[in-house]
Amino acid sequence: MPRRYVIALIKHETNTFSPISTPLSAFGHGNGPAYGDAARARFAGTNTPMSAFLDIAQRQHAEVVTPVAAEAWPSSKASRTTFEQLVRPLEQAVREGCDAVFLDLHGAMVIEDSDDAEGEIVRRLRHIAPALPIAVTLDYHTNLSSELVDNATVITGYKTYPHVDMYDVGKLAGEILVRALDGEVEPVMAWGSRPLLASIMRQAPEDGPSGDIVRYAREVEANGTVLAATFLASFPHADTPDTGVSAIVIGDAKRGGAAAAKEVCDRMLDIAWERRREYAFIAPPLAESVARAKALGATTTGGPVLLIDHCDNCGSGGAQDVMAVVAEILRQEIADVAIAPIRDAESVARMIAAGVGNEVELELGGKIDMPSIGLKGEPLYLRGRVRTITDGEFTVTGPMYTGLKMHLGRTAVLETAGAQIVVTERAHEPMDVGVFTHCGIDPRRKKYAMLKSRIHYRAGFKPIAGAIVECAGAGVTNADLSVYRYQKLRRPIWPLDPL
Repeated sequence: MPRRYVIALIKHETNTFSPISTPLSAFGHGNGPAYGDAARARFAGTNTPMSAFLDIAQRQHAEVVTPVAAEAWPSSKASRTTFEQLVRPLEQAVREGCDAVFLDLHGAMVIEDSDDAEGEIVRRLRHIAPALPIAVTLDYHTNLSSELVDNATVITGYKTYPHVDMYDVGKLAGEILVRALDGEVEPVMAWGSRPLLASIMRQAPEDGPSGDIVRYAREVEANGTVLAATFLASFPHADTPDTGVSAIVIGDAKRGGAAAAKEVCDRMLDIAWERRREYAFIAPPLAESVARAKALGATTTGGPVLLIDHCDNCGSGGAQDVMAVVAEILRQEIADVAIAPIRDAESVARMIAAGVGNEVELELGGKIDMPSIGLKGEPLYLRGRVRTITDGEFTVTGPMYTGLKMHLGRTAVLETAGAQIVVTERAHEPMDVGVFTHCGIDPRRKKYAMLKSRIHYRAGFKPIAGAIVECAGAGVTNADLSVYRYQKLRRPIWPLDPL
């Protein structure tokens, strides 16, 4: 008889300081969750762990059940009611019987009455079927809990940031679990954590201390020391007792793998702790950064100068309507600049009403207050011409989320004072050039491009960039962790406390 696999995706990176709500409709990036066959269709053939799980099942000629696939951009806590509408179809599929479960999760999901949503998901499945093999993939920005580890069979996580290895991570987790089902291996996991909050602006393996940790993890996987090794750099904008860097390693108990797994895990965490000061990020003043970008634009050839507005990034829970960096760009009269995206449904509606080619006056952005950090929204008064109106839909062609369709909601481009500003109804992380090209802007031909991003922009934009300047505006994705009023975070923890 063919095996029966349950494959599901429930993902949300929760910024507990974010003012952005997370209703059920937010999942599916604004289109709502997908259930049953629609869940499979949404993620098949994409660069995601769920797609890898589906491919593994197909190769095995297994029967597949996909009860739910739901992912939302980072934002505030979802309600218990929303969470139950995501988890109950998964529970029902397990109650109906299966040989294994493959879960594409995030690892930093918080709901209104639980700081550890992923731990609860896996615990509930384990309660239904105590001997059930469960494979889990996690995001690089996981805050790992003991409950999740204790109730999973296999856990792997991304090694890249931007996350371009999502399919590979799903393939690794899925194949380890299948080998366990076939009796080839007996997975045993070792894990640990350190009291370290790593600034997200310093988490990219290509230019931070995580690079040496990830290289070591790849080496011990390649030489067979362990089955999988994962370093999790944490999500510091979630105020929970589990927030902080961690690592999890899978050994093979049939080959004495428990000791090896612990040794590898400890070594990864030791590197992080020894180099903890490298995880701090100190930003220069905004005006200074923008002036530097302007100067670079006068001499740089071969691609646009990227101005990275990293304090207001929806990919970490930002409002995506803070206008501080845009205002400074215009104040310094930087011309030939493309800006994306500003989330402002009201301004989109005004531009659509005005029509393409017509003049419009807007109070752009600044619609959302951020009481958690004491920041009030400040719109920016602009006058310009409506250049383009689109439905905001495009398919990612770059290396992150390849093949996935994106939904920005109705989108309009405002042309003003040498800038072309992409304004959207919905949030969107600009990790792919499609955020510009779908509305007729070729960023390769611009002298400057401003992106509301932190690190993920590197997936689609770093290859075309002439230079990159990080600009510290304002918002709930501020890299300065001292601006947040943590209440549940375990203390002491570096760099907030002297350790």
